[in-house]
Amino acid sequence: MADLLAIPAERRAAIERLATELRAGRSVAMSTHINSDGDGCGSEVALARLLSQLGVDARIANPTPWPAMFDFLLSGDVRNDSDDAEKSIRGADLIFVLDISDLRRLGPLGPVVRESKATKVVIDHHIPSDVAITELALCDTTACATGELIYDIAAVLDLKLTAPVAEALYVALLTDTGGFRFSNTSARCHAIAGALLAAGVDPEAMYRRIYASVPLGRLHLLRDALATLEVDPEYGIAWISVEAGAPETHGLKSEDLDGIAEHPRSVAGTRLAIFFRDLGHGKVKVSFRSAGEVDVNAFARTFGGGGHAKASGAMIAGTLEEVRHDVVAAAREFLKAQGIVGS
Repeated sequence: MADLLAIPAERRAAIERLATELRAGRSVAMSTHINSDGDGCGSEVALARLLSQLGVDARIANPTPWPAMFDFLLSGDVRNDSDDAEKSIRGADLIFVLDISDLRRLGPLGPVVRESKATKVVIDHHIPSDVAITELALCDTTACATGELIYDIAAVLDLKLTAPVAEALYVALLTDTGGFRFSNTSARCHAIAGALLAAGVDPEAMYRRIYASVPLGRLHLLRDALATLEVDPEYGIAWISVEAGAPETHGLKSEDLDGIAEHPRSVAGTRLAIFFRDLGHGKVKVSFRSAGEVDVNAFARTFGGGGHAKASGAMIAGTLEEVRHDVVAAAREFLKAQGIVGS
C-alpha cells in the first residue's frame, strides 16, 4: 500500500511550487464548475480545511448554489460565500480553480477570475482545455478525481488528515468513480480510500448519504425519462431525454439528476450513451458516456464541450428535438469515422 500511495515526482514538484503561495493571512477564494458535483465540492471543503492548518482562511465561491446533498460537508469552519461569489473572488489575492481547467465552465465567474490580478492555481484531473487559466497548476489526468490531488497536497505538506477532511475527500473519490465502479478506479484510488477509512470515514453512512437518500421526485422523473429511451443497436447508441421544466415539476434540483446518464449506458451492446436535458430558452445540456472504446471527450469537443474519455458533456443551442436529431446523427458519423462500426 505504501508503494501505491507514493506521489509521482511531477505531482510532488507541482505541489511544492504552489506551496510557496500558501502564506498565512492571504485572502483565498476557491471555485469549481457550474452545478458542482461531489468531486468539486469535496475537494473544495477538504482543501479549505487543509489550508486552515496553515493559517490560511479560504472561502468557497461557486458560480451556482451549493448542492443540498453535500450540505453535510459544511460546518462552521468552512466559509461558503457562493451567494456573493463575485465579491469573494474580487477580494482574493489567491484563487484556486478546482476540477476544471476551462474558465467557460465557471459560468458568470469566468470573466471575473480572468480579470482578477490575483495569483491563480488550477487543480484538476480532466483533459486540459485549449486555453490555460494559469501556468501554476496541479493537473494530472491519471488521477481518479481532483480529490486524489488534494490528498497528495496533504501528504506533501505534512498536513493532518482529520476525519472531516477525510470525509470530504471520500465524497470526491466515491462520486467521481461512480461508487468505485468506473474505469478511473485505480489501485491507488482504492489505497487512498483505505487511508480515508482509517482516518474515520464510515463507508455505509457515506453510501446512504450519497446514493440511498434520493427524493421521491427523482424516481418519478427517472420513470418519465426511461419512457423516452431509444436505442440504435446497429451503432450501439442509446439515449434518454428530460423535457424542460421536468425537474422543477418533481421538486428537484440539478444535482438530483446525477447518474441518469448511466441508465442508457447499462443497455447491453451500448457503445455510446447520451443524456439530453432541455434547459429551456433554446439550450440543451448533453451528457456523453462511453461503455468501452469510444472517446466521448473527443466527440464532446466537436460541440464545444469536453471532460473525460469516458464521461463528457456539452451545452448545445437549439430545441430538444433539433439537438437530439443532430447529436445522434453526428454520433453515427463519429463512430464510423473512428472505425468503431462499419461504414
